[in-house]
Order: sequence, then structure tokens, then C-alpha cells
Amino acid sequence: MCISVFMWQAHPNYPFMILSNRDQTYSRPTYPLAWWWGEETILGGKDGLGGGTWMGSSRNGRIAFLTNFREVETLPHPRTRGELPIRFLQSNESPQEFAEQVLREGHQYSGFNLVVADICTSTMVYVSNRPDRDNLSFALVTPGIHVLANASLDAPWAKAERMRQSFEEFIGEYGESDFPIKEMVEKLMTNRVRDEEWMLPGVQPREREHPLSAIFVETEFSSEPYGTTNSSALLVKSNKEVTFYEKYLDLNQDQKQWKDKMVTYKISER
Repeated sequence: MCISVFMWQAHPNYPFMILSNRDQTYSRPTYPLAWWWGEETILGGKDGLGGGTWMGSSRNGRIAFLTNFREVETLPHPRTRGELPIRFLQSNESPQEFAEQVLREGHQYSGFNLVVADICTSTMVYVSNRPDRDNLSFALVTPGIHVLANASLDAPWAKAERMRQSFEEFIGEYGESDFPIKEMVEKLMTNRVRDEEWMLPGVQPREREHPLSAIFVETEFSSEPYGTTNSSALLVKSNKEVTFYEKYLDLNQDQKQWKDKMVTYKISER
């Protein structure tokens, strides 16, 4: 169901950094981190079924990422949520303008959490179409460390608090030094600890929520393997250099093999 931890405008050398896990059925086709369409306008992984992405960036300093909102009921024929980050990265609208547009269309999607940011204007907005469908709104993201799981931003789920604590400890360990991006992913995003039953949020049945309570998920639903298929990290330095790293599960003839890819670029001046 995915989880992201990120730091916004709270470090002297990194105005933004994010670590994120994407959880999905292993059978769902996914394309790894790459520039899209050969035009080098959008960088991210790609959902081969819906055509969208869970996290992406652009050369002009725009970033967007997404998680699903855990709920019992879903729409019968919703629009794919993965299109939302792509639409923002392609647009010229400010994060606030885009959030207003998304809210007008929120009823067409199953539950989502979306964060959109413009590094060049130091603006980040969080928008969700849950939990109150009749009173939708968006909010500017304040400087600091935030965790986005499958409830509202910074909801105190146990796995979110574990994610926050480990991230804060890692940041404290390195201080103002350069952060080792691969080590961050390996150390922070592979945690398989699950919640005690009393810690579960209780939105869905225990047999489903318990395996999803780990930061790194490995389980089966309806006899189909499900779990973390992509672990990503994106770091923006104060000199506008961006490093995007992804560790992804490659299923070749049903053989699980983890591979990785790293792309570095400079945000272009407008």
C-alpha cells in the first residue's frame, strides 16, 4: 500500500529528500526508473497497467508522489490515481492551482494522498480526496520531516512512527554531510517488523492489515504474491542537483531479482 518519508526545507544542504516504498502485486507490469517518452521531461517508474506513476520529477524542479488511502469501499470504475503525478509534472500550474483542480475531480478517484512540489518556488502542497468526501481541501506542507502512509499526512500509524524515528536517527547521524543514498534505502526501507495486533488501524480485517504493517511488505493475497516491488530515494541539493535512485524487483521467468538504477540531473533555470 506504500509509504513515504520526506524532509522539506529543513536541512542546510538538502531542501528536499524523500524515501518511498511502493507495494503491489508482483504480477502487475511495472517499468523501472527512466526518462519518459525520450524527451527527458519526466523521470520516474511507470505502472505498465494504468500508465501512471507513484513518484516522479521533472527537469524544471517539479516533484510529485502518491499513496493510496486505505478504505473499505472503492469506486466501481475509478480513474487511475497514477495519472495525477504525471498531470502535475506536465502542467505549468502552481502546486496550489493544481490542487484546486484535483479537488474538483476528486470524486472520480478511489482514495488517494498526493503531494506536489515546486522546488524553484519552495512550495509544496498536500491534497487528498479522503476522509471527508464532502469537505475536501488541501494544505501547504510545513518545513520538517513528514510521513505519508495510507491515511492522512502524518497520521500516527505505528509503521509511520517507526519510519519517522529511523529516518530522524539517520539524518542525525550524518548531520550536514552528504547522505549515502543507497545506504539510506538499504537501512531504512527494508524493515520487515510488523505491528502488534493492537497497533493496527483497524480499517480493514486484521489478516490483511497485519502483513501490510511492515515498512517492507512480503505476503500473499488470494494466493498471489504481493509486496514491496520498488524502493526509491530522491535527493535535491541546495545547488539544484537532483539524484533519483530506485531499487526494483525484476521478475524474469518467475525468478526474483533485485536491480537498481540511479539518475542525476540539474534543475534547469526558468
